[in-house]
Amino acid sequence: MQIKEKNNLVILRMFPKENVFESLARALKECKVKTAVFVSGIGQLKNVRLGYFKEKGDYQEQVFDKPLELLSLNGFVSLNQEQNNYDFHLHATLSDIEKRAVGGHLISAAVSVTLEVAFLKTDIAIERKVEEKTGLKGMFLN
Repeated sequence: MQIKEKNNLVILRMFPKENVFESLARALKECKVKTAVFVSGIGQLKNVRLGYFKEKGDYQEQVFDKPLELLSLNGFVSLNQEQNNYDFHLHATLSDIEKRAVGGHLISAAVSVTLEVAFLKTDIAIERKVEEKTGLKGMFLN
């Protein structure tokens, strides 16, 4: 992974076989990120797991083994200080070789060819808590 930061903008590139979330967590820690907004993500991923929320207790996941082009990556990440890790909420739009698009909540993925990501750091505190009504980790601004 390569990474550069200037004026709270972080740009990074990942290489084949890197685990997307493990590499993102390393980059976030290296840049001392508390909260970030993902503004761009393009490349090609494999072993992608996407989720779709239907209703409380019904969260459907789908695995895509073949490489997919990452057309868009966006979302938020915040440092969970109690657990000393990051809470990601990322959505992705991807396409297959026939240019058919799929999208959803990005659960896991590995880099197939390359991944280029940009995110903005902020000091706005975000906390994620499980909401009783939905069962999801909602965003709360502190």
